[in-house]
Amino acid sequence: MVTPELFRKYPTPQDFAALRPEVLEQEIRSTGFYRNKAKSILGASQKIVGEFGGKVPDTMEALLTLPGVARKTANVVLGTAFRKATGLVVDTHVQRISRRLDLTTAEAPEKIEKDLMQLIPQEKWIDFAHEVIFHGRRCCTARQPKCPECPLEDLCYSEDKRL
Repeated sequence: MVTPELFRKYPTPQDFAALRPEVLEQEIRSTGFYRNKAKSILGASQKIVGEFGGKVPDTMEALLTLPGVARKTANVVLGTAFRKATGLVVDTHVQRISRRLDLTTAEAPEKIEKDLMQLIPQEKWIDFAHEVIFHGRRCCTARQPKCPECPLEDLCYSEDKRL
């Protein structure tokens, strides 16, 4: 919710890198954990400007050197910004739904990613993650899944199904 206004005010990594922490903290306060997020955003922006010539890097290895960036964020950036399918985004929705559909028994995001990468063709990795996340937000919610209206209901054998 804060992103559109944030990028309108600060469209480049240089703009973010020049911000004072307390200014950015106020801009993102409503997101929660705003102090840590501001620290990561500023650190990543400064590194992008200082070490990557102001351009967001387009490799997993380089992205993982940025403050606040782990595999999930790196996969989002690579897939969404660069259309590079180097891995699968595993957020809480992908984690929950993959387990509900018996696509994995793993609990750790890295292991879930590895399992899914063996099941899903690489050319579908980017869209698969977006579609599962959308499904998790709209239908297969964590607290009250809408099982009767779920198009995947026949494939789901979760113990907490609500029919």
